[in-house]
Order: sequence, then structure tokens, then C-alpha cells
Amino acid sequence: MDIVLVAGLWLDGSAWDDVLPELEALGHRGVPVTLPGQGDGRTEATYDEQVEAVVAAVDAADGAPLVVGHSAACTLAWAAADRRPDGVAGVALIGGFPSTEGESYADFFEPVDGAMPFPGWKKFEGPDSDDMSEELKADLLGRMIPVPVGVTRGTVHWTSDARHAVPLTLICPEFSPAEAQEWIDAGDVPELAAATDLRLVDLDSGHWPMYTQPAALARVVDEAARR
Repeated sequence: MDIVLVAGLWLDGSAWDDVLPELEALGHRGVPVTLPGQGDGRTEATYDEQVEAVVAAVDAADGAPLVVGHSAACTLAWAAADRRPDGVAGVALIGGFPSTEGESYADFFEPVDGAMPFPGWKKFEGPDSDDMSEELKADLLGRMIPVPVGVTRGTVHWTSDARHAVPLTLICPEFSPAEAQEWIDAGDVPELAAATDLRLVDLDSGHWPMYTQPAALARVVDEAARR
């Protein structure tokens, strides 16, 4: 199966380099997406352009793909299901949740010169990054890409209730499935609460398992694909 891979903020398609051979060994073809404004050489881009890039990858896939979104890009992966509910085999979300209708996509930190830079590892101390070596952090810090405000401050709109029936897997790295279920039950994640085919899966890692646990991540993605 083709598996469309969408990394979160500050990352480009190379974030999946260690995951691709693991997926191939399991019989899949990984299709990393380099998003507009995140590694394609552009300094300006919009949220809608990023959605269009993910949908284009879905349309170009060999058959109906699984779409995998990481962190903030969980919204982009779910947007593919929203735009192509009959064109995706399912969606897997890693360490994040789809935004609620009318929210900004990812307006989390103050921008600098029209883009939101990575705020540094101190903001992610604890379970998010405990499994990362200092060498890995230093390497990634040098590769993080400031995300244009046209992306981070874009408004999320959902268009098709048919997305709610798309098979959905929430991969829980730095939080547990039990914690995720509590948030869903409390009404904090309306998109997941409305999903009719949702599975929660544990993954013992921090927030960036594509770097720290690529083989384990590939296995849970494979399980999502085989649903």
C-alpha cells in the first residue's frame, strides 16, 4: 500500500528517511510530502496550499493510500480524509489531533519576520523529548524550518461529514491511549469524538518517533494500513 507521510511543523519530507526502509520491508511504499513553505525553497505559503499538497499526494497514489500525519500535521492528514473520504484507505495520527472548525492551524509561538521559528528544545522538555540524544537534538535544530504565518495562522474548515467514517488510528507516543480517551470524552477533541471507526494505539516514544523509534513506528503504521 502507498502510505502518504506528512511531518509536522518545522520538518520537511526528509523527516521520514529512517521510516521508509522499515515500511518497505513491511510491503509498503512510503510517500513523504514536503509541504509548501517547509523545505520547498519558498518563504511564503498558506495553510490551504499545504492541504492541497497533501490531497495531491493522495490523488497521485497507487490506489487508496493510508495518510499519516504527525503533530500539527494531523490536521493536514485529516483534511485529506475530509476532501477525499472515498479516496483514502484510512488516516493515522501521530502525537496530535485535528484542529476544530474555525481554529487557527498552528499559531503556537510568536513569528519572526513572517514565519514561526522552532522555539528551542526547552519548550519540549520532558516526555516530548526525553528519548532524544543531545546529538540528535543538535542535528535537528540545525534543520528546523521556520513555518510561514500564512500556514500557522490559516483557518481550518471542514467540508464533508463523510470524513467521520474514515478508519482512523491515533498513535499515542508521549501520552497514553487512556489520556487521549479522557481528552476525547471531555470534549477537547471534537473531530476524534465524532469519528465512528477510531482506534487508539500506544507507542513507547517521545514526540518525534520517526527519529527515535522508526522501526516501531513503521510497525504501528503497518497495523493501521492493514485495518
